Amino acid sequence: MGDRLTDMRVFTRVARLGSFAAAARELRLSTTAVSRRVSELEESLGARLLRRTTRRLSLTEEGTAYLERCERVLEEIDDLESTVADQRSSPRGRLRITTGVSFGQEQIVPLLSELLSRHPELVVDLELADRYVDLVADGIDVAIRIGRLPDSSLVARRLATCRFVLCAAPAYVERAGSPVVPEDLSAHACIVDRNTPRAWEIHSGSVLHRIVPDGPLHVNSAHAVRDAALAGMGIALAPTFVVGRSLVSRDLVEVLPGCTVADSAVYAVYPPSRHLSTKVRVFVDHVMEYIGDPPAWDRWDTARSAAD
Repeated sequence: MGDRLTDMRVFTRVARLGSFAAAARELRLSTTAVSRRVSELEESLGARLLRRTTRRLSLTEEGTAYLERCERVLEEIDDLESTVADQRSSPRGRLRITTGVSFGQEQIVPLLSELLSRHPELVVDLELADRYVDLVADGIDVAIRIGRLPDSSLVARRLATCRFVLCAAPAYVERAGSPVVPEDLSAHACIVDRNTPRAWEIHSGSVLHRIVPDGPLHVNSAHAVRDAALAGMGIALAPTFVVGRSLVSRDLVEVLPGCTVADSAVYAVYPPSRHLSTKVRVFVDHVMEYIGDPPAWDRWDTARSAAD
C-alpha cells in the first residue's frame, strides 16, 4: 500500500504539472524514477492514464477519472495523519482569540495564566471587542460569543448558560424603593446597556413583560453598568458573570427576585475544518474546565447563602 500511495502522489503531481521533469523537481526525484512510477501504476491498474508525446502530456479519460478520485483519497489520508499528529502534539504557536470586552476581562483573562503555564509553547493573541469580528477575514482561531448566534458556516460549541439579573445598590433601594412588579420599573432610574436588546424581557410566572427602560445613563459596557449600579445611579440588568461577586458581598441586591430574565448562552465559535487544531481544542476545554457547570458566575446566590 505504501508504494501504491507513493505512485498515486507521483501521478497527481505529473498530471497537475503536465511534465515528468517538473514533477521530478518538486518531488526531488529523478525524471526516470518519476516516469517509472507512473508506468508501474498504469501497469498495475491495467489502464493508460497519460498520453505521452514529444511536446506534452495529457490525461486519458481513465486518467481524468482516476486523478479526481486519487486526490480525494490522498486528501483524506493527509487529513487523518494531521489529526493524529495534532492530537499527540503539544499546542504551540499563536492562538488568536476574540471575545467581548466585559466577558474577556472578567472570565477569559483570569484563566490564561494557568493555560499558558500548562502549555508554555502557546502564545495567546486576545482581542477584546464589543463588535462583530469576521473570524475568517481577520484570521481568528476562536471566538467566545454570548447570545443568539446568526446562521453561518462557523462551528459553535455551547459552553455554558449566561444568566442576567436585575440589581441595584442598597442605597438606591433605600432612597427610591424597590419595584414590586415589572411595570414599576418605568418609574425608576434604569441603567441601560446599549450592547443588550433595547427591551428588557422579564418573566413573572407565565407572563412575559417587555419593559423599555430609561434613565440617566446609557452606556455600551457591562462593567460600566455594574459600576454605575454600585454608585447608586439606578437599577441595572446585568450578566451574573459581571455582577456575581457584588451580589455575594451585598454591594448589590437583587431587584424583583420573584421574576426571571431570559437566559442567554456562551459559545465557542470557530471556522469549520476537517479537524480541530490542538491549540483551539485545548483552549476550549480549558475554558469549560474553568467555568464549570453550572458556571461559577451563576452560583452567586449559593455562595451568598453559604457565607451567612
